[in-house]
Amino acid sequence: MAITIGELTEIPHLRLEVHSGAAGLGREVAWTHVTDLPEPWRWVTGGEFLMTNGMSFPKSAKAQADLVRQLAAKGVAGLGIGENMYCPPLTRAVSRISDELGFPLLWIRYPLPFVAISRAVAEATLLDQSQRLSRTVRMYDLIRRHTAHGADPAAVLSALARELGCEIQVCERATGEPWFPDTPPLDPTVSDAIAALSDSSKNVAGGAYGLPSIGDRAAMLTDIPRHADAALVALSDPKVGVDPIQLQHAATVVSIELSQTRLMLEHERRYKSGLLTQMLEGRMDIPAAADQLAELGLDPASAVLVAARSDDPNRMLDLHNSLWRRSLPNLCRLRMDTAHVLVPDDTDTDAVLIRALGPTARIGVSGRIGSLSRFEDAAREASWALSIAERQGTVVSRYGSAVPWIGLSDVAEAQTLVDRILRPVLDYDEKHQSQLVETLDIFLQNQRSWQRTAQAMHIHRQTVMYRIRKVEALTERDVADTNALAELWLAVRAAELLSTTQPRRDS
Repeated sequence: MAITIGELTEIPHLRLEVHSGAAGLGREVAWTHVTDLPEPWRWVTGGEFLMTNGMSFPKSAKAQADLVRQLAAKGVAGLGIGENMYCPPLTRAVSRISDELGFPLLWIRYPLPFVAISRAVAEATLLDQSQRLSRTVRMYDLIRRHTAHGADPAAVLSALARELGCEIQVCERATGEPWFPDTPPLDPTVSDAIAALSDSSKNVAGGAYGLPSIGDRAAMLTDIPRHADAALVALSDPKVGVDPIQLQHAATVVSIELSQTRLMLEHERRYKSGLLTQMLEGRMDIPAAADQLAELGLDPASAVLVAARSDDPNRMLDLHNSLWRRSLPNLCRLRMDTAHVLVPDDTDTDAVLIRALGPTARIGVSGRIGSLSRFEDAAREASWALSIAERQGTVVSRYGSAVPWIGLSDVAEAQTLVDRILRPVLDYDEKHQSQLVETLDIFLQNQRSWQRTAQAMHIHRQTVMYRIRKVEALTERDVADTNALAELWLAVRAAELLSTTQPRRDS
């Protein structure tokens, strides 16, 4: 049974004196806390009897009244001030608001130690603390039972919710979306508030961030230890509330669950990455690949290969987790700055990838694979589409549906153009280890200036002239002719585009 403020004043050896707010002497005290913070209401959980020596107590009448108003709103039981210490004179305004709100202000007689009051409250609330300890032990025991029996994470969250007496959900800190797959989404008002919430938010109390209420339920968010991308949201009856200390313990339990889930996902990622690498490099026979894809819920007939990049390295590293959260079967491989992903070609695939990779995403999608014998072509198509997305500044480019800036719609057309115009030059460069194509490219970019090309390549002007004449001879095209010049420029751009479509191998 909790002790009240009035009962504390009746304990003779404490010698507490009521200054104002006598109507609130029936307020129950859950615990005591000593504070000299300028805004103590941000760090309380409700039910505390706060004690202060007055060093940070405001001087003005308005500030003193605001302090009492904020403490009362946060459910603090009362405020005790050390007598003859550092507190400025209490104003009439603070006495008036204390009486109006029934918020007790007490004088603590000098030199009574604050710890004597804490001991009195601890002895009186021993049963309540014992019950809190039992709830905490039961919450941590959930992990032991979950590990032993392999319970679904949803079962763990449901059990935690029963102990806390409220609804709880785990969400992504950056978006407010559910962290676990197949979890009902939060109300948009709450999820939007989570996405907009910064670590410097002032709307904090007792270690939890306040969120907008949903109808008759109050919402609060607690960060999850060791998982900065996740958060625990509690939805409760505002008249009953949630013990923020117990909520912190629940967040620790959820942290352990998330760590176990991440370990499982990392094992899956490595297996799937290895499988996709073998397929991209042509080191796996088709029947074996088809069997393994079927086990993973992927059908080549309705799947596409994606090549994607993002300026956010954390989103790239977490891509496989984001796809898992959205229940999208996948193979995912990250090499250097490019992710390759094999996914079903569903109506929401693009939206899921965009959401996962963020605003700087550039995504290239192949045509439907159909048969695994076409997988190598799909890899070229995805890289081709990615290069188009990057050049045009679009988020998603699908192979065959977007027209690139040089007027070619697919890899085959680009390859045909290169073979028809530049093939003799490319063969010559390969045989003689020369730089004819590179010289032609720089020559065209410098408006056919012999001198600027020579400076850009750090070679002699006569060398540039010799190389361009060699190109003209091999291609049978004169750079002074407008039609020939246009063909050469398009062929060089197509060759550049094709060079980005080859799958990258590990070094």
